[in-house]
Amino acid sequence: MADDIYVVLAGGVGAAKFLEGLVKVIPPEFLKIIVNTGDDIELFGLKICPDLDIITYTLAEVVDKEKGWGFVDESFNCLSILKQFYDYGWFNLGDKDLAIHIYRTDLLNQGFTKAQATQKISEKLGVLSEIIPMCNEPVETYIKTPISNMHFEEFYIKYQYQPEILGIEFKGIQEARPIKKILDFIHKAKRIIICPSNPIVSIGTILQVPRIREALVKEKDKIYAISPIIQGTTVKGPADKLLGCLGFNVSSFGVAKYYQDFLGHFIIDNKDCDLKPKIEQLKIKTYCYDTLMTNLEKKIKLAQFLMNLN
Repeated sequence: MADDIYVVLAGGVGAAKFLEGLVKVIPPEFLKIIVNTGDDIELFGLKICPDLDIITYTLAEVVDKEKGWGFVDESFNCLSILKQFYDYGWFNLGDKDLAIHIYRTDLLNQGFTKAQATQKISEKLGVLSEIIPMCNEPVETYIKTPISNMHFEEFYIKYQYQPEILGIEFKGIQEARPIKKILDFIHKAKRIIICPSNPIVSIGTILQVPRIREALVKEKDKIYAISPIIQGTTVKGPADKLLGCLGFNVSSFGVAKYYQDFLGHFIIDNKDCDLKPKIEQLKIKTYCYDTLMTNLEKKIKLAQFLMNLN
């Protein structure tokens, strides 16, 4: 088992919850976690990577589980002063969180790549899994709304994803290139897991990076995904609205359709088991299970269920 590689495609909160269970089921050092960086944003002159951070903090066991982001036992003294000078009152960053962004920005300014900076941060926080940004190049997700064409973080946090979605743009995606080791890991992986993250602006952003989706298509039989949609809605976030905007059915079936060309196995919630025959018509093996991860025990059981599938 020492040579086993398990590749995970991950977004934010949903992925972090699942990974918390997965590292209790298989050795964390076997995990190669490819993380969405389309949510990255520059604020206060700092490079902020929300999805990389929540995955890192979760695996380092320092995340604030009640908030679902940032460090536990956090203070906000620096932010209280910054808000006097910047109009970013909608974006909360604690003092410990800011320290990570300062360190990352310093590394990037010194010439380190985003992948190298991520590795340094992970190692210093004691993370055993390898966390890999989807690319080194800057990519930013923008949501077109009747208000404006706004960064996804502004749409998500400031406006609580309420405005009508008129379109989605991944700025910089054509210039993006997958970190070299990603394609090799996808090919060598014993199993590839798609976390229950937003299929459009978390997993979907990774899929937009040239060559990644094509690499996954070649490994269809060993790819397993968990639906983030239960009974036509999301546990958290705008995945349902984004699926609908792109013309997909707002259900586990819609997610399966979006992943159809590369997905071999799909776990849907027990409450959606009536969709199983319809999804299997897409030539995707489908399984029903309790996918709502409300505590650590359920996270572990979901991870065990996935890993026990053939």
